[in-house]
Amino acid sequence: ATNMSQDLIHKSEPFLNYLINWQATLPALDLSTLDASRTAIIAVDVTNGFCNTGPLASPRVQAIVAPIAALFKRAHELDVRHFILPQDTHEPGAVEFESYAPHCVRGTPESQTVPELAALPFSDQFTVIEKNTISLATGTELASWLDEHPDVNTFVITGDCTDICVYQGAIDLRVRANAAGKRDVRVIVPADCVDTYDVPVKTAKELGILPHDGDLLHLIFLYHMALNGVEVVASVR
Repeated sequence: ATNMSQDLIHKSEPFLNYLINWQATLPALDLSTLDASRTAIIAVDVTNGFCNTGPLASPRVQAIVAPIAALFKRAHELDVRHFILPQDTHEPGAVEFESYAPHCVRGTPESQTVPELAALPFSDQFTVIEKNTISLATGTELASWLDEHPDVNTFVITGDCTDICVYQGAIDLRVRANAAGKRDVRVIVPADCVDTYDVPVKTAKELGILPHDGDLLHLIFLYHMALNGVEVVASVR
């Protein structure tokens, strides 16, 4: 097993070096080049329960709140008016709690939008879409919103986690467009506005949970989104 592990690590080194260089050379995107009337900014799970308080709150995720708020402000200045906030709003005893610690239960502070976004003067324009799983589309109102806004063809996705809800949401939007033959749909993920949590192997063993290498999984899932037609950029300004 040790030889196999060392062999895998050795064989993976060129690819990992490629990934690091790929991330370092991602382009930036000028938000003003997008058609504001056809653009939606999406903030996935930017809630207290992932940023500020509760068992799944992460300082890594908290760190992307400021860039997301800045992106919201910039987008609004450029006349973007579609702001979609898919957010965990779990029922007590949700099935998902068998995989993740109970979090973001309906009616608790954890399920609320972070103050930095809620305090924006145009927050009354936000469309909050409640979800009871890691999927933005399954069992939510997102499909209905998309059907009601057929002219929106550009989606800038921010939030958490890169490898869980952001990934699921970006891929779902890309697949939906592909299935409908819509070549003009763009799904864009700015790397500086998404992140995931970190649980080192040592910590995970002590807690009896699965480890989660935040840096590695963040990078791999950014790349996996790019492999599937999502536009991954360094930032959107």
